[in-house]
Amino acid sequence: MQFLEQKSAVFKERAALHDLENTFPFENFEDLKEIGYPALTVPKRYGGLEISLLEMVQYQEVLGKADGSTSLSIGWHMGIIKHLNDEKSWDESMYEKVAKNIVKTGALLNTAASEPATGSPTRGGRPETTAILQDDYYIINGHKTFTTLAPVLHYFVVTTYLPEEEKLVNLLVPRGTEGLKVEETWNTVGMRGTGSHDLLLENVKVPKENLVESLNKGRKAAGWLLHIPACYLGIAQAAQEDAIQFAKSYSPNSIEGTIADLPNVKQKIGEMELLIQESKHFLYSVARKWDESSYEERQKMTPELGAVKHAVVNHAQQIVDLAMRVVGAQSLALKNPLQRYYRDVRAGLHNPPMDDMTIMLLASEALKRS
Repeated sequence: MQFLEQKSAVFKERAALHDLENTFPFENFEDLKEIGYPALTVPKRYGGLEISLLEMVQYQEVLGKADGSTSLSIGWHMGIIKHLNDEKSWDESMYEKVAKNIVKTGALLNTAASEPATGSPTRGGRPETTAILQDDYYIINGHKTFTTLAPVLHYFVVTTYLPEEEKLVNLLVPRGTEGLKVEETWNTVGMRGTGSHDLLLENVKVPKENLVESLNKGRKAAGWLLHIPACYLGIAQAAQEDAIQFAKSYSPNSIEGTIADLPNVKQKIGEMELLIQESKHFLYSVARKWDESSYEERQKMTPELGAVKHAVVNHAQQIVDLAMRVVGAQSLALKNPLQRYYRDVRAGLHNPPMDDMTIMLLASEALKRS
């Protein structure tokens, strides 16, 4: 953990420039590859460390504190690799090939699921991206959005509809495949360094063995998605630290000492600390429960997993807001990282699962229990 903190400290220095220029932090991912970070969730049988979910969210929290965009981006790769090992949903030979490449070269993988016409995949819309089997190859055509890590991905896992079989599948498309194009469209107010560009597929041809997963089996509990609240908790802690440093050093001539001595400022700092402690306990306890549960027990944890994401992300919104109230108008200066944290944490509201779906699920669980 300490080594990761030291390595990622420079990410914080780079974050402001990448945010301002809307550029992708290639150097951050080279640094992560240098320490073998992409392989931490690869199973031991293929040369990885096979870290626990609790360890993963703690590491992602450290990265989030340094640079939210980098944390959220690498989190998708880390979580998916862990999830695939837990579920054994891919053919083992294909998973072995990808996993060993991650260990050897630091190769990165992410799913391309969202589309302009369907919105979030969690809403259940059928993809307009289609694939037709011709001889021993699938021919893919479609348009994906929000393809995080697009500038550096080695593997795109493309969610596709097979009209002839009327089913949804994931097709593995390596970078460099003819007809695969990344269109640099990402230009948002928050998480500007995630490289979540559009992915265009025009007559992309992949072998039929690249059909790695059928998606018609229903959704499984997704403990790996806790990388999302971990990232935003990290951002919130960065905001708290900046606010405290400001409060301990700012001394307007209207008072003696610094504003850290003022009761109203102490109140806000205390409220931030309470929200951070609540978030950590909730996140860590559910991650630990996942690690200690059987497969069957994990499938009952979807409401808890959603509740963690909802609570931690909304707490992060409050923490950053409180930090900005402590710092005042100076927090709005473009050179002040607080305004970036404010924009970045807003993105968490649009990561899965969505707040309204979580609340409805929790309501259903409470009604069934009663």
